Order: sequence, then structure tokens, then C-alpha cells
Amino acid sequence: MDGTVTPKIPAPHRDDVLLAVISVLAGLFLWSLGVYSSPSRTLLPDWAALVPLAALGAMEPLRRSAPRVTLAVGTAGVIADQFTVGNLATVLIFTDLMYAAVVYGKAAMARRLPVTTGLITVAVTIASVAWLRTPQALMIGVVTGIVSFGPALTGATLRNHREAAEAARLRAEQTALLAETDRAQAVVAERARMARELHDMVANHLSAIAIHSTAALSIDSPATSRESLAVIRENSVQGLAEMRRLIGLLRDAGADSGQEAVAMPSLDGLDALLEQARTNGTASGLDFVLLDGRSPGPGGPGRPAEPLPAPVGLAAYRIVQESLTNALKHAAPGTVTVRLTDDRAGGGPLTVEVDSPYGDRPGPRAPGSGAGLTGMRERTELLGGRFEAGRDGAAWRVRASLPAEERAVRA
Repeated sequence: MDGTVTPKIPAPHRDDVLLAVISVLAGLFLWSLGVYSSPSRTLLPDWAALVPLAALGAMEPLRRSAPRVTLAVGTAGVIADQFTVGNLATVLIFTDLMYAAVVYGKAAMARRLPVTTGLITVAVTIASVAWLRTPQALMIGVVTGIVSFGPALTGATLRNHREAAEAARLRAEQTALLAETDRAQAVVAERARMARELHDMVANHLSAIAIHSTAALSIDSPATSRESLAVIRENSVQGLAEMRRLIGLLRDAGADSGQEAVAMPSLDGLDALLEQARTNGTASGLDFVLLDGRSPGPGGPGRPAEPLPAPVGLAAYRIVQESLTNALKHAAPGTVTVRLTDDRAGGGPLTVEVDSPYGDRPGPRAPGSGAGLTGMRERTELLGGRFEAGRDGAAWRVRASLPAEERAVRA
């Protein structure tokens, strides 16, 4: 009623109760037969040996829940037993209480008991030899060690093995948890990569299809309809080919069916990409220009002497592709300019810039979801680069700086 909480004492373990009953019955049986451990001691009547037996037997059910108390009572009981005719069962119960105190007691007590009992054994041995000065005096030390130091050492060994096994189990669980976390993160990263790749491949073609189909439906001109249908068919075929390529890569067609995997796109395909954009953007009044400022190499103008790492080349190509798609959707009539700057010779990055006219545009336009900007930003940040997108005067500018060194890609 006063708000205090009384600690609940756990019920004795069934095995401990059974052990207590068997031990006490065994001691009573030995006493009834007149089998004593020290029959020459006649200071007290024979029945006095039953008092320590009963006291230690009562401690057995508490050996797990209260090891400190049971050890204290057990020590007092075994000392009292030395003044009687003695009972072997009392000594055996004490050894079990000592063992249980190390196994089930607190860690500090478990560390101290083997050392303490070892020192007691040595001290008793030395004192016995010095007092009695007979070889038989050594047996007193041996018995002391068997009764106290032996059970304590055994309990300490078992406890260390249990703690080592528990630590190993926890490490295994942590390792499994970390492995599962890594697997989940890998799955999420792979799904994000696939989403970016699928969006960048298909969005360009679907945007062109949406714009030209809207034009064919809104403009009542056979020539315009035929032109729009031709563009729709071309983008449908190219989009289907891109989808098949992605599906083939996902199924690892090159390893399973002997088909050769299609090469991943790179900056070498920008000319074809812009040519396709010009075809798709004619109806919207858009023109597309490529300004390739990369240092020329043996391959000719716009072909660097050292090829870009594949992840950098793919990211740059996809950023240009998505920027052209966004221009096709939203840009006002005018010129869309793509600039490439490769400053690897000076230790700088590969810079990709796409400027498109900003303002209202006539005619049909495709809706946007914002996933394109997110995908371009993710591609850039995965390589450790910087990405910017926003209005710059009369233009909408997309700018990505990609570390072009192989070590940056590996990081």
C-alpha cells in the first residue's frame, strides 16, 4: 500500500528440489547405519550431525536464485559439521553449493571464489604440516582442496565455456543481422539502379510518342498525321529494342542462351541521340546542337585519347538523354545546346551542360513526374560528382560534374 515493490523470489528449480531431497535422505541413511566421517569426535551427541545436514539440505533449492546466501550458510554448516561425528552427505552438499555459487553467482564472486579457495587450501596445508609435522597432515590440505577449490575451479571452467558459447552465439546473430542488412541495402540499391536505367531508356521514346500522338489527334492535317505516326512508330520500335536489351541484361542472356549482350551506351553515341532528338523535336520548334569540348585523340575530333571509365560514360550519356527528354517535354521553341568539357589533363572532372529555352511553348506537351531530375542527381552523386539544375536567365540549365578518374569511380 505504501508504493514499495517487494522483489519476487523465483520458484526453486525442480532439479534442485530433487537434489536436496536425495542428499538429505542419503545423509539420514548413512547416519542411521552409523557411518560417520569423524567417529572419534564425541564432543556432541551423534544426532548433532543432522543439524548441519538439514541446514545445507534446505539451501539446495536456493542454489540458483540465492547463491551468495547458500554459500554463506553452507560454509557455516560445514564448519559446524567438523565438531560432530560428521556426515559425508553434508560435505558433498557443500561442494555442490560452492560449485553453484560460481556458476550462478555474479561475475565478481565467480572470479573471486577460485582464487580465495585456492589460497585457503594452501594456507590450511601449510598450517597443518607446521602444526602436526606428519606426512598425514598433507591429507588435510588435499581434502580442503577437494571440498572447496575443486568445485570452485570446476564451476569457473564451466561458466567460462558458457560465456564463450553465448558470446559466439551473439556474434553469429550480429553477423547474420549485418549480412541481412547488407543484402537488403544491395537489393534497394539495385532496384534504384534499375529504376533509373528503365526511366532513362524509355522516357525519351514515350515522351516523343505522347507529344506526336497528341499532335496527330489535335491537328487535322493528313501530312501532319503521317509525319507524327512515322515518329511514333520509330520511337515505339526503338523503345521496344531498349526494353529487350534491358530484359536481356537482367536475365543474363549472354551467359544462358549464347546471345551477345548489347554494349552499354556511351558518349560515342551522342550524335545519334541528338539526331533522334531533332526528329522528335521538329513539331515543337526545337533544334539540338552538340558542342564537344573534349580533347581530340587518335579517334578524331571529340574522341579523347584515353577512354572514360564505363560508369562515368554511362552516367554522362544518361544525363544528356534525360535532359533532352525534359527539353522535348517542356522547352520553348529554340535551340537546345549540349556542352561537354573534359578536363582530365588538368586533373578536373568531365562536365556535362545542357541548356534549353525556358518559357511557354505552343502545341502539345507531355506531363512530367520529376523522377528524371532525381535520377540524374543520383547518378552524379553515386560517382562523387556535383549536380545542378535550374533556371539561368532565359534558359533552363542542367550541369553535372563527374570525376573522370578511375579511382573516383571505385570509391
